Amino acid sequence: MTAEGFLEGRRLQLARGVLLQCIMGGYPPARFYGSDDGDLALVADPVQIHRLPWSDTPRALAICDADELAGGSSSLSTRGQLKAVIARYAARGLAPVAATELEFFVFAPNTDPTQPFRPPVGLDGRREDGQSAFSVSSNNGLRPFFSEVYKCMAALGLPRDTFMHEMGVSQFEINLLHGDPLLLADQTFLFKHLLKEVALKHGLTVVCMAKPLAHTPGSSMHIHQSIVEIASGRNVFTDSNGEPTAMFRHFIGGQQAGLADFTALFAPNVNSYQRLCHPYASPNNACWSHDNRAAGLRIPASSPVARRVENRLPGADANPYLAIAASLAAGLHGIEHALEPTEAIQGEFAVPDNLALPCTLHAALERLKRSQLARELFGSEFIEGYIASKTMELTSFFDEITPWERRVLAAQA
Repeated sequence: MTAEGFLEGRRLQLARGVLLQCIMGGYPPARFYGSDDGDLALVADPVQIHRLPWSDTPRALAICDADELAGGSSSLSTRGQLKAVIARYAARGLAPVAATELEFFVFAPNTDPTQPFRPPVGLDGRREDGQSAFSVSSNNGLRPFFSEVYKCMAALGLPRDTFMHEMGVSQFEINLLHGDPLLLADQTFLFKHLLKEVALKHGLTVVCMAKPLAHTPGSSMHIHQSIVEIASGRNVFTDSNGEPTAMFRHFIGGQQAGLADFTALFAPNVNSYQRLCHPYASPNNACWSHDNRAAGLRIPASSPVARRVENRLPGADANPYLAIAASLAAGLHGIEHALEPTEAIQGEFAVPDNLALPCTLHAALERLKRSQLARELFGSEFIEGYIASKTMELTSFFDEITPWERRVLAAQA
């Protein structure tokens, strides 16, 4: 939209079906988004209008809510779903607090998708070979890129906690500061957009796939969660003696009750399960533990006032609005129904069958399809539309024959 049109308050409308557009560009049948495929109104959030600092031509981006023309948020909007979950907490006098840890890879341009990704050539003229994990000098070869990333983050008002080189080849992680879940989802979205745009300026490719390289750790989007009492600001996971509360247990119980049903929301792509089924600290389970990275639900070591629950299931490819909404909704479900968690698991452990999660997109969609809990928390229109869109993507994947199949199976009798 032109700046003049935006400032005049001209309404921007969008077909409902666009919210269910699959990643290849197609759409499920119109019955999943209203047979008329009518319009929605895109309503800009006034605190999320940003000049884009990396753009040579002055441009701005506005994060919008997708509202029905008759009023109210569209049930197909993932941002609207997150706002609805936050409102349910508020009705109980509570406010959830969240933070995301986002991992990503920085690669050289990849013009042939049949070839593996490669790390870029750094300022030293060499490609990283995987020996830079957690090194203080690990991103020196990409310093011009990261310098502009930091400047653009500051210009967009994106505060960062820590930035580090992760375990993978040319893999990095940012920790965003904890705060309001809607704000954190907006910041995570903006940061991913920023990364890709700045990378293009520097002749690089940023990849937020869950598992872009074989034999290498995948990229996660861990979600840290706590809850405060609105009136007092007190962390309700900790009592006056510094001990865990019943609400803390019930929140974990809700997470355990919802993780399997919601796996397709946390791991939305075929590639997501490459990360989960070859775990490098990427647990595909609903176990919980104190500071054990093999558990899907980890309680990080912290002071009592900072007690929180880390959901380690989502990958970097997850929609931040939907992943945060699903995680917080599961926790609130546990609080509302006083669900008790299993015993905490420590050390090396075998995952009990009842705490194992789906390990393929097909299995995850079948589980979501059967989930009454998902329909109760997100509505049938959203769940059925989501499944329809993801089923199209899965079908498209199965329409292709992979190099592995040609290499290994062609010679079989």
